[in-house]
Amino acid sequence: MTVITLTILLFALGIGTSLTFVSSHWLLAWMGLEISTLAILPLMAQHHHPRAVEAATKYFLIQATAAAVLLFASTTNAWISGHWDIQQTSHPLPLTMATLALALKIGIAPLHSWQPEVLQGLGLNTGIIMATWQKLAPFAILTQIQTPNSLLLITLGIASIFIGGWGGLNQTQLRKVLGYSSIAHLGWMVLVLQYSRPLALLALLLYIIVTYATFTLFNLQSVTSVKSLFALGAKNPILTTLLPFLLLSLASLPPLTGFLAKLLILKELTKQGLAPTAALAILGTLLSAFFYVRLSVATALTLAPNTMTSTAPWRLSSLRLTLPLSISTALAVALLPLTPALLALFTY
Repeated sequence: MTVITLTILLFALGIGTSLTFVSSHWLLAWMGLEISTLAILPLMAQHHHPRAVEAATKYFLIQATAAAVLLFASTTNAWISGHWDIQQTSHPLPLTMATLALALKIGIAPLHSWQPEVLQGLGLNTGIIMATWQKLAPFAILTQIQTPNSLLLITLGIASIFIGGWGGLNQTQLRKVLGYSSIAHLGWMVLVLQYSRPLALLALLLYIIVTYATFTLFNLQSVTSVKSLFALGAKNPILTTLLPFLLLSLASLPPLTGFLAKLLILKELTKQGLAPTAALAILGTLLSAFFYVRLSVATALTLAPNTMTSTAPWRLSSLRLTLPLSISTALAVALLPLTPALLALFTY
């Protein structure tokens, strides 16, 4: 893919997401979602590998289905109420259809099964966009609509937390692990969305930071499977030291950044009188924490199953840009002390 083509596609990706951000009209928001979908498809299939083409085809079919349901929901709302304003949508039928369509677009359980399979067929560079940027536009619409049934969002959230944790337990491919990780984290955001939108956006921002740092580190070392983590220490000891911190931050262990969002969400759920729901969410997170700890052990405490009798080869300096990794890793590990400032920024 040439530089000009890549620039045009990335520009279209940004335009589509930005159009959805600024839209209060259902048709404009739908148009932004479709521009983003069509812009990422060539990026997904650029390597002409059968798995990449399969992933692009699956993604297109799923997104087209969700877009059709979303358009039908908006049209139904216009037929019932006579207007196209997203925030003025009040009838339960189009609201429920729109919520489920957006859940399918993002990959929230039980409409999640496409996401790990699609991520597995992509390269790590495109996987970063799929796991982070493509979540922004549908989530922006979710924050604008008033879901009439709070039980629906709670059910979607709890199901995503448990399915995301359960599905990642026995995986050997890192992209599938990160796919199920995305499902579990989205469950936490959906759980608190109806009670505190700023808190849900903060959780999304922290998830994007930590996931971007993890994907970038895997991409820098061309690591795609769990067994390749065993030999990572011999290639780059510094990155091997950083990776467990990123994984444990995804597992939301204190005092890392990932713990911040979970702590604030649990506080909000308890304040709303949903202590049993908060307890269920914690139990589901234990499943995710298990496979993150397993990856951390494979990275930091396990040696490759071979004996190196020769001296270590000379390590040439990498030609890849490492500044984004440095910044995102620092943010993914050390943002917890800034909790009061973040609360003031996102709450008021």
